Amino acid sequence: MKTQLPIHGDDEHVVVKFRPRTSAHPPGRRDEPAATHTQPAARPPAQLAPTNAPPAAKDLSRFERPRDEPDDFRQRMLANVAALAFTVALTVIGIWLAISIADLRKTQDCVLMGRRDCARISVMPHS
Repeated sequence: MKTQLPIHGDDEHVVVKFRPRTSAHPPGRRDEPAATHTQPAARPPAQLAPTNAPPAAKDLSRFERPRDEPDDFRQRMLANVAALAFTVALTVIGIWLAISIADLRKTQDCVLMGRRDCARISVMPHS
């Protein structure tokens, strides 16, 4: 059986330069005209992409929403505290329910075995 190796062309591999976001408005936003952006410095000829290469990946600026108002830290913290309290309450209720079901199962197993001393009788101390 012959093994076929893939044919690699030079136009398949493109290196895209990573540019971190350092400003509030990344380049290429739709609400800004393209002419206002500064052009990057010219690269040496060895780093230029081939002319038939696919365009560079689009940035995620089209998914960003402009903030109309500043972030309300107090409201966000109150929401976090409320969510934590709700989660703790659900956990406590779940543990209580699991213990109650286990206790009920134990009592039911005792009754089904035919024993008569299954019910708990609390004895009040005489004063």
